[in-house]
Amino acid sequence: MAANVAGLSTIGVKFGYGVETTAGTKPASFTILDRINSIGEIALDVEQIDASALEDAITKYISGRADTGGTLDVVVNLTSETRTQWEGVITAYQALTDGKQMWFNTYHKDLGSFFVVAQPPQKIGQPAFDQNGLLTVTIPLTIVSYEGLDTGIEPA
Repeated sequence: MAANVAGLSTIGVKFGYGVETTAGTKPASFTILDRINSIGEIALDVEQIDASALEDAITKYISGRADTGGTLDVVVNLTSETRTQWEGVITAYQALTDGKQMWFNTYHKDLGSFFVVAQPPQKIGQPAFDQNGLLTVTIPLTIVSYEGLDTGIEPA
């Protein structure tokens, strides 16, 4: 059966972060991060485990761990305001104690939220400077745990 919807737009997607109030528990609210130009894909590449035995003429495999690639790249329109926001993210991460972690949330009004536990970089990197271009910087988030798609929590 064909889908009734031709596709979904990325217009209106929101991205935010939250910190655990109880270690190991998803935050109930997320702070929006403005002027996000793109959010990288997390492709779950499944490793293959060789399950062959001596009598097998052809290699047999079973599924192993899924690999996220380790990094979620977020491209940000760098302004004085977004700089302050991301410096706040870094400061909030550095202040975490008692095993608490930072979560990131990509919110789509029709799908819900994609959640990932991640670590921001220690500093904002230097963007590329192009002639007649938009000043953007890539913020690489180190993926600790991909939690996946769940009920949406809209960042505010």
